[in-house]
Amino acid sequence: MQPGHVLRREFEYIRHGTLSWFINFDVVTGHVIEPSWGPTRTEEDALVHLQRLIASDPQATKWHVILDNLNIHQSESLVRWVAEREGIAAETLGIKGKSGILQSMESRTAFLHDPAHQVVFYYTPKHASWMNQVEIWLSILVRKLLKRGNFLSLDDLRDQILAFIAYYNCTMAKPIKWTYTGLI
Repeated sequence: MQPGHVLRREFEYIRHGTLSWFINFDVVTGHVIEPSWGPTRTEEDALVHLQRLIASDPQATKWHVILDNLNIHQSESLVRWVAEREGIAAETLGIKGKSGILQSMESRTAFLHDPAHQVVFYYTPKHASWMNQVEIWLSILVRKLLKRGNFLSLDDLRDQILAFIAYYNCTMAKPIKWTYTGLI
């Protein structure tokens, strides 16, 4: 960079790989809590992440989890885990793609959204990522760290993101105040 010149970026770079992240955002405090990362973003990865999140506060009597509509957020394994937590017999769930609660994405979503459960899932409308506060936080991460970042390895990328999360939680975390009124 030089004064009076447009920022230029080298088009050649060495790609060291990618990491998939699951990020939790506490809307009350504005803190990022219990992130998970790894080489994949599968149904099993999502379930392990959510189990770890719920286990992080054994005193909590109710969890309200807001997710986007990614198919792994309405998976068979997630339904089975919630059913087990609620004492619902596995044989009453049906067969994925054929019958019962497991029949379709819609039936699984309805089950996971049941307010009687200890863990209740809410899903943002499709094409409405601007409503998801985690998406807002991710835009901060991109602007403050990733956009001009230089990462020598996946471990370096992970360490820098974790360091940013710690810095963010100590210095910038606050609840996001909604200003949108619904009027255009």
